[in-house]
Amino acid sequence: MAKWLIYAGVVLLLLGVALHYAPGLLSWFGKLPGDIRIESERSRTFIPISSMVILSVVLTILLNLFRR
Repeated sequence: MAKWLIYAGVVLLLLGVALHYAPGLLSWFGKLPGDIRIESERSRTFIPISSMVILSVVLTILLNLFRR
């Protein structure tokens, strides 16, 4: 389990550095056609369905590559 925590920490560190130095890297997140955004006077609701599907596919591919 310690190895997985180290790997997760490295991935989060790399993601943080990438987002800090390239802020437009994830500008597409939440703006895809299947993402639901409901705004009223008192509340805002955001459901990123398409973005989460794409993120899930990418993470599944990456995890399968690292597993082998």
